[in-house]
Amino acid sequence: MGVAMMVSVRMAPPLLLIFLIMIHRVSSADWGVSYSPSHICALKNSSVIMNCTYTYPTGFKIEKVFWTKNQVKGEENPDLSEDPEYSQRLQYLGDKQQNCAIRLSHVTQNDQHMYCFRFTTDKSDGKWTGYPGVTLTVTDLQVEAPERVTEGHNVSLTCKSSCALTDRATFIWYRNSQRLTERRDRNNQLLLQSVRREDAGRYSCALHGHTYISPAAQLNVTYPGSNNTGSNSQFGQLWEGRLMILYISVGVVCGAAVIITMLIWSSRMKKRKNTTDTQVRKMSYVINSLINN
Repeated sequence: MGVAMMVSVRMAPPLLLIFLIMIHRVSSADWGVSYSPSHICALKNSSVIMNCTYTYPTGFKIEKVFWTKNQVKGEENPDLSEDPEYSQRLQYLGDKQQNCAIRLSHVTQNDQHMYCFRFTTDKSDGKWTGYPGVTLTVTDLQVEAPERVTEGHNVSLTCKSSCALTDRATFIWYRNSQRLTERRDRNNQLLLQSVRREDAGRYSCALHGHTYISPAAQLNVTYPGSNNTGSNSQFGQLWEGRLMILYISVGVVCGAAVIITMLIWSSRMKKRKNTTDTQVRKMSYVINSLINN
């Protein structure tokens, strides 16, 4: 009997320690923030939704929820909704229960940070920051194209971004600022088969549903067996420009010739009129003299 009691007493401390560890783990697990996804690649000037959920133990009442950026451990970071750079672009989509999602609009490269959700409760020890948070990368688009291609050959143009876009993207292509309506694909490449001179021009790309359009890249088409490049449109534009200059020059010359001719004619008419007037006056003088004599 005494031996049994001694064993149970000796076993009590380890059991108590295990019980306390289990309680600590359960209580720690009750606090948390989860992000999905934790890395976002967004197109410049687009809107981004950062999905987020949070948990906390029962018996606590949520008092404040907010997002911050570049969380520094041990420091209280400010509420982004009170930051002038974010206040007009940040919208909290969550609640004070489990959802903590936000929408950030018109993102630029200046918005590339790690964003964290933080909430506080009615108890002094009831605060939590979800770290690490959501890392946001903002990209623009660039068209990658060969400098020139020979007429009749195939060529591939690529719409490139600095990171893999998180949202599923549908690409749109433009030539000389005119949308290629037949080109709308989830592939970021534009394949031109049997290139013609008409295919030369300035190409740009965009994503369907977004306003941002990439800078244009020039594609030149080389005539077979020639180092010259161009297209019918460029050729036509060149000659149209030259013809316009020629027409203007001819018009100026003709206009000047007409003006000069009119001035000469007017001058001669004035001289003739003056001569006639003088002769009339002389004749009148002679007649008057004869009559008076």
